[in-house]
Amino acid sequence: MIVLHASFPIEPDRLDEALDIAETLVEESNEEDGTIDYRAATDIQDGNVIRFFEQYEDAEALEAHTDSEHFQRLEAALPDLLAGEPEVYQFEVDSVTELEL
Repeated sequence: MIVLHASFPIEPDRLDEALDIAETLVEESNEEDGTIDYRAATDIQDGNVIRFFEQYEDAEALEAHTDSEHFQRLEAALPDLLAGEPEVYQFEVDSVTELEL
């Protein structure tokens, strides 16, 4: 499994636009073959940062996602939305265990 965590600092006056794009991206990404889970949230400490948490079955699913029309829309809009450099981390995961709280 591949897990991505991405953080995007957004210009405050463009936050509503970025959240609209993120909402559509989440909805459409969760419909893709090979996507296990795809979520976005605003950061509690900095409400102008959108964080994406993505899980894919394999590298092919991730590649298909980056080639998708909805991802390309986000990528095209980013230069006008960003207030700084995004951070993106990719994790290769061999096993997952759900913890009970």
